Amino acid sequence: MKKAVLIFVITIFTQNIMAQKKIVQTAGREQLGEFAPEFAHLNDDILFGEVWSRNDLLSLRDRSLVTITSLISQGITDNSLLFHLQSAKNNGITRTEIAETITHTAFYAGWPKAWAAFNLAKSVWAEDIKGDNAKAAFEREMIFPIGEPNAAYARYFTGNSYLARISGTQIPFANVTFEPGCRNHWHIHHADNGGGQMLVGVAGKGWYQEEGKEAVKILPGIVIHIPSDVKHWHGAAADSWFAHLAFEIPGENTSTEWFEPVDDNEYDSLR
Repeated sequence: MKKAVLIFVITIFTQNIMAQKKIVQTAGREQLGEFAPEFAHLNDDILFGEVWSRNDLLSLRDRSLVTITSLISQGITDNSLLFHLQSAKNNGITRTEIAETITHTAFYAGWPKAWAAFNLAKSVWAEDIKGDNAKAAFEREMIFPIGEPNAAYARYFTGNSYLARISGTQIPFANVTFEPGCRNHWHIHHADNGGGQMLVGVAGKGWYQEEGKEAVKILPGIVIHIPSDVKHWHGAAADSWFAHLAFEIPGENTSTEWFEPVDDNEYDSLR
């Protein structure tokens, strides 16, 4: 019995050792070996050689997320962050996951820090989007993913749209992408108190219109505040892909009522 237990313990120990991946880092010695040899030793042998190598206790993927979040929170957006973003991609972090991670961090660390991090992340994950078609080219312009076809609401749209849920907690919001000419039908966000919606232009060119008013052009950075109980529509311009963030404003007894499509002639007259 003791022999069996011993074999079992040895087997577990062996598996744990095999699960570890030794991280070899030489940047410290290459860049600071002569000027600061002790720092180079701590960087290469301790930080990476020991701490990062304990990946049987915390995976390289998770260590990358922790490190990136820490650097962004401190406002460090130099080559250090770029290195760890590249490492995160090598460790299995996807484009969608890094976008969600930076978005989540923005609420705790600050919006400008997130913008700076996104600029670096876009360059690291740019090659993940292949192809020369218009959709792929448009996605390369954005810091947020296009997402999947917006099948659940397709009956309320003219043309094809795509939905990427960015955050489902605290302040839920999504990135909505419209192909050229796509727009949603007239609709109203009802609420007994509060409610409504806020749109933030992300990329491309689009339109927003309230019933009885002139259409308003939406460009990147433009914010549209939509009160509750106001009939309206929004979507892409006829000659441009378009994406906006859609923030659902909390309210009491909220609901959305859908109406007729936007008239083709009126839409085609927008310039």
